[in-house]
Amino acid sequence: MQMTGNTILITGGTSGIGRALAEAFHDRGNRVIITGRRLSLLDEITTQRPGLVGMPLDLDDPNSLAQLASDVRTRFPDLNMLFANAGISKAEDMTSESWDASAARTVIDTNIVGVLRTTAAFLPLLKTRPNATIMATSSNLAFIPRADFPTYCASKAFLHSWLQSLRHQLRNIPVEVLELSPPYVQTELTGAHQASDPRAVPVSAYVAEVMHLLETGNHPRGEVLVERDRSRRSAEREGRYEEVFAAINPS
Repeated sequence: MQMTGNTILITGGTSGIGRALAEAFHDRGNRVIITGRRLSLLDEITTQRPGLVGMPLDLDDPNSLAQLASDVRTRFPDLNMLFANAGISKAEDMTSESWDASAARTVIDTNIVGVLRTTAAFLPLLKTRPNATIMATSSNLAFIPRADFPTYCASKAFLHSWLQSLRHQLRNIPVEVLELSPPYVQTELTGAHQASDPRAVPVSAYVAEVMHLLETGNHPRGEVLVERDRSRRSAEREGRYEEVFAAINPS
């Protein structure tokens, strides 16, 4: 993966990890396009950082992705990198009498169907470009779930498996497929409290380590794992799965 001279589209690029990655790649001389639902926020971000491009995308609107893909092909035909980063997380209490599948459906629509639709929209263009990359944001909870976020964790496990298949199918096409699997990071994914939780990794520190891994090509099997993720990734293989599961899901 080359780190400069790219045209990069980052979905979910208006906050958290997506925004920090957008700024880091922009600092390295790339043309970076971020998407989001709120035009006012896109305008605010691009005003603060001249050269960054904001384009609207609402995955709940069936026409929005098609419009974005058309606009990108027209304005940025040299697009060679897609970071499918948009995602949501919702806690679910399946012991509750009021529990139903509505929260799960919302998570699946965004975290799974949204990534698949976004990839399908831009893959034909990416396959024509040199040095093309697709990266999707999974989670280290894909490997061992946190049980109070069951569908979120399962959605990331789906992406982990699906990206392996995509990588294999594209093995003879020059499109690199990467999986970004963050730990617990100071974003607002689960609410405002997470952004200031001292147990979470600061966004800047996480993205700095990710950029170093990308620069050095240190992502075996296409998995971009920072150091603190690797123990959880290997827990099942090393016979520590039950121990780690119990630690993150206390009785």
